[in-house]
Amino acid sequence: MSLPVVRAVVYFIVMAAIAAFVGAVVQPWAGWAVLVLGLIVQLGYHIVYLGRLERWSRQPSATAELEGDGVWDDVFSRIYRHEKKLLELIARRETEAAEFSAAIQALTDGVILLDPDNHITWCNMTAEMQFGLTLRTDQGQPLANLVRQPEFVAYLAAEEFARPLLLRPDRQEGRVLSVHVLPYGSGNRLMQIKDVTQADALDRMRRDFVANVSHELRTPLTVLAGFLETLQEIELEPDDRRHYLELMTEQSERMQLIVRDLLTLSSMEAAPPPENEEVDMATLLDKLRRDAEMLSGGRHHIVLVAAEGSGDLRGAESELVSALGNLVSNAVRYTPEGGTITLSWHTGKDGGEFAVQDTGIGIEAKHIPRLTERFYRVDRGRSRDTGGTGLGLAIVKHALGRHRATLDISSTPGKGSRFAARFPVSRVVGL
Repeated sequence: MSLPVVRAVVYFIVMAAIAAFVGAVVQPWAGWAVLVLGLIVQLGYHIVYLGRLERWSRQPSATAELEGDGVWDDVFSRIYRHEKKLLELIARRETEAAEFSAAIQALTDGVILLDPDNHITWCNMTAEMQFGLTLRTDQGQPLANLVRQPEFVAYLAAEEFARPLLLRPDRQEGRVLSVHVLPYGSGNRLMQIKDVTQADALDRMRRDFVANVSHELRTPLTVLAGFLETLQEIELEPDDRRHYLELMTEQSERMQLIVRDLLTLSSMEAAPPPENEEVDMATLLDKLRRDAEMLSGGRHHIVLVAAEGSGDLRGAESELVSALGNLVSNAVRYTPEGGTITLSWHTGKDGGEFAVQDTGIGIEAKHIPRLTERFYRVDRGRSRDTGGTGLGLAIVKHALGRHRATLDISSTPGKGSRFAARFPVSRVVGL
């Protein structure tokens, strides 16, 4: 038996004893009056605290104002402790839910929660940007009514979610999204949206690279195979035989150049960050000028502009020679005889810049963004005539990137081009 019940029984026994005593001493009716009065007092006491409990129940809160006397003190104390624990539990759950929501909001992947009928119940900001949604107004709306691309609508309708959907949004040209739906709960669904634009571009570049390598090597191999077959089956005059052998030598040298450049790129990709050895720019510039004059053979005017300011470079000398040398050799190859090629190096508060400017054939603006892609050529026939492998500018871009430098290209068709390698302050000695 609980303590409040014991107290009530004791109170009733005491009142009954008092009433019996009064009835025996005075009159029986007086005893009954005392008993009734005692019961009325007890009932009024309970009615007061019951009213207080009723008013509190309309707006429950863990407040110390809910106090009582006697048996009600124990009841109110237990209610207070229970309500306090309940509010603490609710606050803890709300904090956990807020942290969970903040974590999902921080994801770089889009997340959309759908009910069994594919209505939006919640989404994060990434998903809003990816699909052009606004949770405030779109919550509860069918997702297929807001993202109406046929392949997406069909993907939701088919309910075959074993494989993700690769989606190219109509409103975001060039963007590629991977959409994956995961069932959870009682028919609900979680949609994960991953931006795979870069991965798709890299995969496309890999496929193009393999195709280009195959194509670039197939041509000289075909020529070599044809000449070898001719030499084996046909008796040739010494002059013809010599001519064929010269052509075969050219093609084999071409393949060697391609393989060499591929190995250069591969070694750069696998190499650790470049060292910070000081590279004497005066010596390097003189070497680049002499290499340009040798490659030109007197067909061009080679100009070396005196450096403005002073400063050597920090980095891997072999990579810098390869990168800057490719810029110089390209200028010589694509500048007609009699043209001018200007090499310059200057430093300033923003870092250092090595530039090669020519008066060559120039490049159309549409080609410039793709010039550093492997095997990309503006004119394939002319590139082969000039002896290029299609990998030179890719090597330049990779080598400069390893030195935190950038390549800036400007060109006007028929007037010439300017290729500038810009190095940050941290790579220039003395700045």
